[in-house]
Amino acid sequence: MANTKPYRIKSIAELHRLMALPKPQHPLIGIIDLTGMKNDRDINAVIFDFYVVSLKRGCDKLLYGQQKYDFDEGLMAFMAPGQILRKEESGVSQKLEGWMLFIHPDFLWNTPLARKIKQYDFFNYSTSEALFLSDKEEAIINGIVENIKQEYHSNIDNFSQNIIISHIETLLNYSERFYQRQFITRKITNSKILNRLEDVLTNYFDQEDLLSKGLPSVQYVADAINISTKYLSSLLKQLTGQTTQQHIHDKLIEKAKEKLSTTELSVSEIAYELGFEHSQSFSKLFKSKTRQSPLEFRQSFN
Repeated sequence: MANTKPYRIKSIAELHRLMALPKPQHPLIGIIDLTGMKNDRDINAVIFDFYVVSLKRGCDKLLYGQQKYDFDEGLMAFMAPGQILRKEESGVSQKLEGWMLFIHPDFLWNTPLARKIKQYDFFNYSTSEALFLSDKEEAIINGIVENIKQEYHSNIDNFSQNIIISHIETLLNYSERFYQRQFITRKITNSKILNRLEDVLTNYFDQEDLLSKGLPSVQYVADAINISTKYLSSLLKQLTGQTTQQHIHDKLIEKAKEKLSTTELSVSEIAYELGFEHSQSFSKLFKSKTRQSPLEFRQSFN
């Protein structure tokens, strides 16, 4: 029976011991070739204390939080330190293909990338929001990873860290570019997400007890769609130019306009029905969005 408690891996050396690999060439960065490995260890979940970038094919289904994804098609995934990666019980050992790049935060210490790496949103995406690569894109990524591998396998000198970090930043920048491409090219999937967003917000604002619930949070919306907040934000920004919060406010204003134009409710009553404790906050938001107060809108509509 596999352990259910996550196994915490604190160092590259510990990772190599766990996978029965030779000692790492570098204590703070490493690349593991997954080709031919069997995923049959009695560990159900792991927490890495370092950044992980992976390109995988043909492995078990993995759970990241409550998300599920099958890597049979081949794709990239990204994890920040402290995130949990779970393996779904399958009862069958499966061969893996691809590689995993591990970067300990200490390797980035006192470099510009130490701060910049936190700005790449894809480190907070879930596995099911991973990056699909074309053959050409995969060749580019594999070429960069090979450069990193060759550099840290060479004799370490005063230039090694800067060169490797330069390659890592190039890898992340290409990944960002390919993600932006994915937001555009996966139109059917993204259209479904936008439709689900619309349905979630419509159903929420159709409820009668909004005053006790308040306005929906970005986290609430993301959970309802079963998607991470970061991925949803990146997707909406690319497709619509708006944040998730702006979409929430737009739906609220849409419902407010409906009530102002079709009911005799006062502005205060409408504000309360839409989850505002104070009508002044509602009026301020409405005016910032429409350049009219609720009363001016009602009068102009009539």
